[in-house]
Amino acid sequence: MNVSEPAELPASDAPVTRRGGTRRHWTLHGLNNGAIFSATYHGVGFLPRWMSYAIGRAGTWIAWRLMPETRAAIADNLRPLFPDETARAREARARKTLSAYARDVIDFIRALRATDADLEELFDYSPADSKLILDLLSRERGLILVSGHYGNWEVGSVFIRRVVKIPFAIIAMAEDNPTVNRLRHEIRATVGADTIEVGQSLETALQIRRRLAANGVVAVLMDRHVGRDRVEVEMLGQRASFLRTPALMAFMTGAPLLPCFIERMRPGRFKVRAGVPIHVDRNRSRDEAIQQAAQDFADQLGARIRARPECWYHFYRYWDAPAG
Repeated sequence: MNVSEPAELPASDAPVTRRGGTRRHWTLHGLNNGAIFSATYHGVGFLPRWMSYAIGRAGTWIAWRLMPETRAAIADNLRPLFPDETARAREARARKTLSAYARDVIDFIRALRATDADLEELFDYSPADSKLILDLLSRERGLILVSGHYGNWEVGSVFIRRVVKIPFAIIAMAEDNPTVNRLRHEIRATVGADTIEVGQSLETALQIRRRLAANGVVAVLMDRHVGRDRVEVEMLGQRASFLRTPALMAFMTGAPLLPCFIERMRPGRFKVRAGVPIHVDRNRSRDEAIQQAAQDFADQLGARIRARPECWYHFYRYWDAPAG
């Protein structure tokens, strides 16, 4: 297979963005409000850390009190981990999730302005993990970094660009709110990461394949599907639908998938750890190879969620999504 040629994907393989169904559930909560996101982005950079945290704690309390559907959704997502707890007890845990999310957002925005000297304090990482990324790239197949909506995946862009010091592109869906979408593009540009925006055609797959053919790096969150771009897995003992495109691109190009997880240790300090690389078996049928690769990632992500359930950030009923 010549990876420099355009990907010849059937229509069912094209990444799709749909405004209805599951896609809309992701962004109906108030946490994706343009005014709130803009105020947070511009305010955190000027406020001392303690004041930002205090505002974050107040916002968490308000969100937990005034967003009952979101609170109940988080609680339901935790059901497989705490099956013997009442819904009310799991809703109490939902407040910890909202609090962890607020702190992660604050710390990420502050990290955007980190000096070179700050980076040593910001990240706890193994040099072996940085070397692993470079070793995988030495095979000249490109690299697909995969994570989930777990921990501070956003601050990973700072780590890749300023610590590992390699260029990369983030595969992302356009936000429904235009203010949020504009600011997210601005943030990625500040970090020095390119954006490949998921669309309703083959163009997304073509851009990804060109990057990989040039031995580039792309990063994507894999634990949500978009329309028909889905592959079924089991995670935490439940059926879930993950994004199919990353594993498909790995199958077509030979690029490995590298799971990455970033967990907050304390204010302004994050543990960065690479998972076990996933090499999609191109000797198997395409669908079998893709499903197995997705399941391998689901197993690694599930293990991290079990260890730190408060760091898993889905604010809609995740287990209902396959029916959407």
